[in-house]
Amino acid sequence: MKRSRYHSRRGDLDNGLAFIKSFPTAPHIILLQSIPMSAPIYVIGHKNPDPDAICSAIGYAWFLRTHHKENAVAACCGEINARTQYALKEAGLPPPRLLVDVRPTIGQIARHNIVSSTLDETLYAVYCRMQERHVRVSPVLDAKGDLIGMVSFSHLMELVLPEHQPNADSRVVETSLRRIVDVLGGSFGHEVEADKTQTLTAMVAAMSARSFTQRMKQFPANHCLIVTGDRPTVQIPAIEYGVRALVITGGYTVADELLEMAQERGVAVLYSPHDTATTVLLLRSAKTIASAVQTEFTRVLESSRVEQVAREMRSVQQDLFPVMDDEGRLIGVFSKSDLVNPPRPRLILVDHNEFAQAVTGADQAEILEVIDHHRLGGGLASREPIRFINEPVGSTSTIIAKFMLHLNAPPPRDIGLCLAAGIISDTLLLKSPTTTEADHRVLTWLADNCKIDVPRYAEHLFAAGSALELNTPEQAVAMDCKQYTESDWRFAVAQIEELELTHFAAHHKGLEEALAQLVKQRNLHFAALMVTDITRYFSLLMIEGDKRVKDAMDYPELEDGIYQMEGVVSRKKQLLPHLMQVLARIGPET
Repeated sequence: MKRSRYHSRRGDLDNGLAFIKSFPTAPHIILLQSIPMSAPIYVIGHKNPDPDAICSAIGYAWFLRTHHKENAVAACCGEINARTQYALKEAGLPPPRLLVDVRPTIGQIARHNIVSSTLDETLYAVYCRMQERHVRVSPVLDAKGDLIGMVSFSHLMELVLPEHQPNADSRVVETSLRRIVDVLGGSFGHEVEADKTQTLTAMVAAMSARSFTQRMKQFPANHCLIVTGDRPTVQIPAIEYGVRALVITGGYTVADELLEMAQERGVAVLYSPHDTATTVLLLRSAKTIASAVQTEFTRVLESSRVEQVAREMRSVQQDLFPVMDDEGRLIGVFSKSDLVNPPRPRLILVDHNEFAQAVTGADQAEILEVIDHHRLGGGLASREPIRFINEPVGSTSTIIAKFMLHLNAPPPRDIGLCLAAGIISDTLLLKSPTTTEADHRVLTWLADNCKIDVPRYAEHLFAAGSALELNTPEQAVAMDCKQYTESDWRFAVAQIEELELTHFAAHHKGLEEALAQLVKQRNLHFAALMVTDITRYFSLLMIEGDKRVKDAMDYPELEDGIYQMEGVVSRKKQLLPHLMQVLARIGPET
């Protein structure tokens, strides 16, 4: 991580007014125009998604994209079950994007326009780049592009202005003549081993020629770098002494006969367009940055969570932090200031309204909308006012299709078939007690406009695989499992829908163990599994956990913890209300 003068924003806010379309029959249809187009908006259902969670997300994301929200993206936060896979395959639609955790990562806040340097670059070149790009720290790479260190503006300045020490000699420059010419913006009069890096002692002819000559000879000739103007009385002794190089300042050149003499003695001649004072200053910046590079530093993986990194880096004394991918390549940088207010992902929640059922990190996200048909609960809160639509209908897909119906804008067949699958699945082909007139009306409208043979399609949809046969008990319990909080009670209710319950006897022991494990893993008071026969219209209920809940159930108990529920097929409208009554009768958990 790094501190620098990088400043990046995730996009300018659109200051446009909200564009509102309202209809007498659908006053809640509001299409916001104030959402920045750059950041994606994820339309996402609950964990362990069922067909309605997936299909409503796909349908609403399509609806938003057709109404000037090109950045709406359908997403899911769990594995897609066999029934949903069949629905998507029949519709010819790809699965939504998988998002299992939306908490901000370092890779998301990192700035990818990296201002990097290399070891062999001069102080002057790196300094100019930093000034031009307004940064104070730069990652240093080797010839292969691998990160080897960090260099800061302050450490560069120490090369020009070293600390005052008895043995310090600011005249010493370790560099090559080529780098000197580049820094000076000059040229060669005579070139000798220009790319050789060596330690040079810069001497300025600022005294009489005789005194300077005597002083010059106190140093080894092959390390002497003589800086002088148009002074042949200095140039000739320097060439005769065989110095490493002459730097002629002020835009002057040496006479032809002196240049020939320099060539004979192997003395390089450099021409500087600057005066002597400027030339000397620039000479100091011709050093490479190698000695200023810090090779011990903290680097951070792009997958690291911002929240965790912010805690860990509080005491780390480092201005800029490099961000690495899983293969150890540098992909960005960030500073501590970038951790203060990281950009939040933008979510539209469909088919749920509780954080316990939402994608991990939803509580740190910006919730733009909630579209649901379940009870309210779970402590959902937002920082700003949001659109919240919760209708007592059979499926969230019904609500999404109603948007299109009220606009008299039928969806294409793939989207229509997808929404129909959500309605059919959640209402058990309009036979569930949650079914409303709106579900009937919307499904008929989709069928008419998208040419759907509803009975035939429903038959194939419900026959698309047995959850008990295709999954382990643990997977079957987790497929459509929702967690709830009521007063002090924490519990989960899962549901499996089967065409018939012929497979239940062979799997119920494994299901009991899976429920018990779920109670332990999530620290629940109890967990229930509702195995529904959608053909015979009844369910078997399994409960593991608190014995008081088992004893208080009002349904016939076939054996310990297994109850027969005739005519009960809806978790939302039939089982949950009964469980709430049971918990109220038992009283607070002790």
